Amino acid sequence: MPIKREPRTVLRAVPGAGVAAAVLVVDDLVKRFALPDGDIVAIDHVSFEVKRGEVVSIIGPSGCGKTTLFNILGGLLGGYQGSVRVEGEEISGSHRSIGMVFQEESAFPWRTARQNVEFTLEILGVKRAERARRAEDLLRLVGLQGFEGRYPAELSGGMRQRIAIARTLAFEPKILLMDEPFAALDEQTRLLLGDKVMQIQQALKQTMLLITHNITEAVQLSDRVLVMTYRPGRLKRAVEIDLPRPRSSAVVGSDAFGRYVATIWNDLREEASRGMSEAEHRMGRTPGC
Repeated sequence: MPIKREPRTVLRAVPGAGVAAAVLVVDDLVKRFALPDGDIVAIDHVSFEVKRGEVVSIIGPSGCGKTTLFNILGGLLGGYQGSVRVEGEEISGSHRSIGMVFQEESAFPWRTARQNVEFTLEILGVKRAERARRAEDLLRLVGLQGFEGRYPAELSGGMRQRIAIARTLAFEPKILLMDEPFAALDEQTRLLLGDKVMQIQQALKQTMLLITHNITEAVQLSDRVLVMTYRPGRLKRAVEIDLPRPRSSAVVGSDAFGRYVATIWNDLREEASRGMSEAEHRMGRTPGC
């Protein structure tokens, strides 16, 4: 019996932007995983574009394929249909144009903050004096001046994540791809680190793609928020965040911010509820009242 496919949603750049304005084009991605009891479609015909200097967040319920998408874009996962293009060039596998910041702490514990950032520059073959200068510039940019000689164990979780961001920025990536980078932090630290990320983005005009499950974080940082459905992961809605820049965490208390959060939460609640219902059905449980 043929499988009935729901109409797919294709989200493109804002009208008038055109393909030429997009640094990242994700076109019709499909990723299936083979399991003993049948294939699972993790991402289903996902298409979107990210313009140069834009900050876009992708948000969705658990199981929607966010991490799968992150791994594809970062070159950690293959075997998919569709294409990923950076400035018109189709890419597969890891690529210098895309820098990655992970949820897990990735600072090398045996290196100081400066040496962590210099590691990237060592790989690029930068001479020692220039390495030191550029590492100090990047640490200043992420707000770690005065901590250059400290080891990760001597720093807070938020400071360690800033080392990871500085080390990734040393590659000068066209796109900074971040997967739940602040998930392990408390809410206050998360908001303040969001301020620092926005300052970095403004200073470098950095294109950023953030994978997150945190609505506040998505609205605080983004120009657009793309909402994903529960499995199979499709793009359900694109929400344009029309809040002024430069932007700080002070905007979190505004009525406009609250309306964006409510809009996105309504979509997420619907998808998360569907996921819970399907899980309960599979387990043969009857949902409680």
